[in-house]
Amino acid sequence: MGLDKTVDTYIEKHETWQSELTLLRKLAKSHNLEETIKWGAPVYALEGKNILGLGAFKSYVGIWFFQGGLLKDEANKLMNAQEGKTQAMRQWRFESTEEIQQDSETINSYIREAITNQKAGKKIKAKVGKPLVIPTELQSALNESTKLKEAFEALNLSKKREFAEYIQLAKREETKSKRLEKITPMILEGIGLNDKYK
Repeated sequence: MGLDKTVDTYIEKHETWQSELTLLRKLAKSHNLEETIKWGAPVYALEGKNILGLGAFKSYVGIWFFQGGLLKDEANKLMNAQEGKTQAMRQWRFESTEEIQQDSETINSYIREAITNQKAGKKIKAKVGKPLVIPTELQSALNESTKLKEAFEALNLSKKREFAEYIQLAKREETKSKRLEKITPMILEGIGLNDKYK
């Protein structure tokens, strides 16, 4: 599936959300931002710096603020799209045209604030060298087996982090156990979780 080349084709492709996307686009364009397509979706920028993006999904349409973590969010509308992964980006989800119409004043005020922050040079910088957080399930397995612990310690930081996050991201205990079972021989052999993709 190819990436869309224009905002018009993006909107046309998302039949379910055409009116919502059109309305969000109108709001974004009313702020004299540069309209473009990046990562296959509409993005609105100021002097080449991304301010916001639009996205259509199965159950909602969203507006993304690239530096949304800086917004005051007094209406408590923003959420982190990927908790633990994204530090700056925030999204606001909508399920109907009516919802966007009702919130249009607030949407505009958020866009104005995002533009003001950009002009002031405010920016959330990505944290480099985040600490390695070992989930309890993995830590217990390491404590039980000296051999496993030594093999884990011998891995580089990125491999350790891959394994830790793989367990951590599982929602259910059963999934965590299965994942732990899968990665134990890999740790013992010194094979990284994503080595086969490299």
